[in-house]
Amino acid sequence: MLFVAAIVVGLVFGGADQYLGSLIGLGPWTVSVSEMSALWLILPLAAGYTQRRPERAALAGLLATGAALTGFFAMTLSPVEGVALHSAVAGIPGLIGSNLENIAGGAVTAPLCGLIGGRARTGRWWPAAALVAGALCLEPVARHAVGQLYPPDYVWQAEVAAGLAVAVWAMVTAAASRRDRALP
Repeated sequence: MLFVAAIVVGLVFGGADQYLGSLIGLGPWTVSVSEMSALWLILPLAAGYTQRRPERAALAGLLATGAALTGFFAMTLSPVEGVALHSAVAGIPGLIGSNLENIAGGAVTAPLCGLIGGRARTGRWWPAAALVAGALCLEPVARHAVGQLYPPDYVWQAEVAAGLAVAVWAMVTAAASRRDRALP
């Protein structure tokens, strides 16, 4: 049942991400949020967190990301995005061809992130916290380095702030856990 939920959440996430990027009339922030890669790492991590066994966690991450890509592609070729239904099928090969790097990247990172999420559920959570904090804090730096840090700045500042909040939460939780283990 949790695999079905991972697929449904993935489909909605991917479709919403694509649609958000097309809502330019709401302001440039929609494109910046839609461009965030960190969210695509957090999705399989969260899906993996729903599982106790490593292989199931990796599979949940892969299913969620595969569904998210499917939702993203379906929205891209939908009437909502201005594509006529009769021409949508013809656009599939080109869309997949132009996104091979994303598909290959998802095939590699999704099971890994799912596995890390599953380990977080079993108490080995620091790699998950480090992945989330690192992805959120370092994405703007990486985008700036390659000239793809699109405005407005407050979107990226919020992403870094969220990453720092995760890092602080992880450190506080780790300190509390050590303290609790040290008590008689």
